[in-house]
Amino acid sequence: MKLENKRSRWVAISTGVISIAIAVVYLLVVFLLDRQGPLLPPPPEALGGAVIVAPAVSAVPQPE
Repeated sequence: MKLENKRSRWVAISTGVISIAIAVVYLLVVFLLDRQGPLLPPPPEALGGAVIVAPAVSAVPQPE
Protein backbone atom coordinates (compact mmCIF):
# COMPACT_ATOMS: atom_id res chain seq x y z
CA MET A 1 0.00 0.00 0.00
CA LYS A 2 2.95 2.29 0.64
CA LEU A 3 4.18 2.00 -2.98
CA GLU A 4 0.74 2.88 -4.34
CA ASN A 5 0.62 6.05 -2.20
CA LYS A 6 4.00 7.16 -3.52
CA ARG A 7 2.89 6.64 -7.09
CA SER A 8 -0.37 8.52 -6.55
CA ARG A 9 1.53 11.40 -5.00
CA TRP A 10 3.99 11.48 -7.91
CA VAL A 11 1.14 11.53 -10.46
CA ALA A 12 -0.60 14.36 -8.60
CA ILE A 13 2.56 16.46 -8.41
CA SER A 14 3.47 15.91 -12.08
CA THR A 15 -0.02 16.78 -13.34
CA GLY A 16 0.00 19.89 -11.16
CA VAL A 17 3.33 21.00 -12.63
CA ILE A 18 2.08 20.37 -16.17
CA SER A 19 -1.10 22.35 -15.43
CA ILE A 20 0.85 25.32 -14.09
CA ALA A 21 3.21 25.21 -17.10
CA ILE A 22 0.26 25.30 -19.53
CA ALA A 23 -1.24 28.25 -17.62
CA VAL A 24 2.04 30.21 -17.77
CA VAL A 25 2.43 29.56 -21.52
CA TYR A 26 -1.17 30.67 -22.08
CA LEU A 27 -0.60 33.89 -20.15
CA LEU A 28 2.56 34.62 -22.16
CA VAL A 29 0.75 34.08 -25.47
CA VAL A 30 -2.13 36.34 -24.41
CA PHE A 31 0.32 38.99 -23.23
CA LEU A 32 2.24 38.94 -26.51
CA LEU A 33 -0.92 39.11 -28.62
CA ASP A 34 -2.36 41.91 -26.49
CA ARG A 35 0.85 43.93 -26.79
CA GLN A 36 0.46 44.15 -30.58
CA GLY A 37 -2.68 46.28 -30.28
CA PRO A 38 -6.29 45.60 -31.17
CA LEU A 39 -7.05 42.90 -33.67
CA LEU A 40 -8.65 44.19 -36.85
CA PRO A 41 -11.19 42.23 -38.88
CA PRO A 42 -9.96 40.76 -42.15
CA PRO A 43 -10.62 42.64 -45.39
CA PRO A 44 -13.68 41.55 -47.40
CA GLU A 45 -11.43 39.92 -50.01
CA ALA A 46 -10.24 37.43 -47.42
CA LEU A 47 -13.80 36.27 -46.77
CA GLY A 48 -14.37 35.28 -50.40
CA GLY A 49 -16.59 38.25 -51.24
CA ALA A 50 -16.47 39.65 -54.73
CA VAL A 51 -14.96 43.09 -55.12
CA ILE A 52 -16.74 45.29 -57.64
CA VAL A 53 -14.58 48.02 -59.09
CA ALA A 54 -16.49 50.79 -60.86
CA PRO A 55 -14.84 52.12 -64.00
CA ALA A 56 -13.48 55.65 -63.85
CA VAL A 57 -16.00 58.19 -65.06
CA SER A 58 -14.63 60.76 -67.48
CA ALA A 59 -16.26 63.84 -68.92
CA VAL A 60 -18.22 63.08 -72.07
CA PRO A 61 -18.14 65.83 -74.69
CA GLN A 62 -21.54 67.32 -75.61
CA PRO A 63 -22.77 66.40 -79.06
CA GLU A 64 -22.87 69.27 -81.57
